[in-house]
Amino acid sequence: MSGDELKRYIELYRSCVTNAALFIVKNPADAEDIVQDVFLKLYTHTGAFEDDDHVRAWLLRCAINCALNLVRSSWHKNSVSLDSIGELPGRDPYIGSDIGNAMMSLDPKLRAVLYLHYFEGYTDAETAKLIGISTAAVKGRLRRGRSKLRSILGNERG
Repeated sequence: MSGDELKRYIELYRSCVTNAALFIVKNPADAEDIVQDVFLKLYTHTGAFEDDDHVRAWLLRCAINCALNLVRSSWHKNSVSLDSIGELPGRDPYIGSDIGNAMMSLDPKLRAVLYLHYFEGYTDAETAKLIGISTAAVKGRLRRGRSKLRSILGNERG
């Protein structure tokens, strides 16, 4: 892949890759590290892509896998995050809102599915393929995630 192609993909997809990582890791610094890793993987990737949608899906899959791996790591479980969240370029407007805060309290697996489905617009089947789980599992996670969001947001309003 040439440098010009990489720059083009960074301009096109940096914000969605950042938001996907941020929704899972909940830490802007970790999300930025993941974004750098993902675009480095893209630069060194030797396979071919069909079109820009294929690249976007590949980048999101890499970002979510990297973010879930980080969340599962013992380093991440035993570290303490700083509470200062600065503004990130292309940061999603839902982060810091009621719905964003409610989503951040969910399990990372539920957040990943909800993010891909509602924020990136992927279907259940596309989400299943991106994450590597069955369509039934995606539907179950969407149902559990919506239910938990409903109860969290209902408790805040009540």
